[in-house]
Amino acid sequence: MELVKELDKQGNFLFKYRGILPLIILVVGMGVYAYEVWEAAGTYRIRFQDNEYEFFCLAVALLGLVIRILTVGFTPRNTSGRNTAQQVADTLNTSGMYSTVRHPLYVGNFFMWLGVAMLTQHAWFIVAFVLLYWLYYERIMFTEEKFISSKFGAKFYEWAARTPAIIPNPAKWRNPDLHFNLKKVLRQEKNGVFAVFLLFFLFDTLGEYLTYGDVSFRNTHWLVMCVASGVLYLVLKLLKNHTQVLWDKDH
Repeated sequence: MELVKELDKQGNFLFKYRGILPLIILVVGMGVYAYEVWEAAGTYRIRFQDNEYEFFCLAVALLGLVIRILTVGFTPRNTSGRNTAQQVADTLNTSGMYSTVRHPLYVGNFFMWLGVAMLTQHAWFIVAFVLLYWLYYERIMFTEEKFISSKFGAKFYEWAARTPAIIPNPAKWRNPDLHFNLKKVLRQEKNGVFAVFLLFFLFDTLGEYLTYGDVSFRNTHWLVMCVASGVLYLVLKLLKNHTQVLWDKDH
């Protein structure tokens, strides 16, 4: 099979199952973290209650979430979604975040999961995550751009020629064509908000158990943030599924 066709085939497959990568990070990352904490028991190489570092990791993850919010909030219907069955693009997004980078959602995802990967405090795991992420999403981006170029033709090539693929260039920023849609953000990004705080809570709880042999929620703030984001997730899910509060005719 030609390399182009092979990349497209792989990209379509990975597009449908792109939610698997976070699960891999969770399972492998927690294993690495557990080993590091266990090996360092009684030393100061890894400190369970190193809140400054954990909050730095959280800041990285929240940066990714902000990028996603700024992307999703300014895009029209049937674009920048969580669909996995097939490619959808009724409109070519070229303003807002899409004026600085062609794949802002994947940039956001990168920082969200980089923040989680950094919790392991294991340099080689973090490097491996970055390389895996690139190989994983490079194929998805290839497939997406093939689909979009076939649909929008010259308009896509003109936009692609001036817009970097994955490393944002803020100097190219152009104000969004639409108003910010908070309802769309609440519908689509509730999962990500809850996932971030849940993972930080799980890592912290695992570290506490391996360090002290019990779970007393010594770092109460992670428990509070996890519960709060979980409640928010449930409320938004109920509003989305059983009411029209988070829906409007334009989005």
